[in-house]
Amino acid sequence: MNEEISKRLEQIEANAAHLEHQVEQLNTVVIEQGRQLDQLKKLTQRQSTTLEAIESERIRDTSSKPPHYQ
Repeated sequence: MNEEISKRLEQIEANAAHLEHQVEQLNTVVIEQGRQLDQLKKLTQRQSTTLEAIESERIRDTSSKPPHYQ
């Protein structure tokens, strides 16, 4: 019986080590995805600002002025 308990304990320890390794890998992935998300947010904000500026310019250029303003 003691040998059976010893084998079960070894299996549990091996499983725990495997799970710890997986958690470390997942943590690395989550950190990298967080960095990528931050970069994408910044890029989206820059594109949004640029698009707003282009749209404002287009509206300003296509707006017809009343004759007395020309």
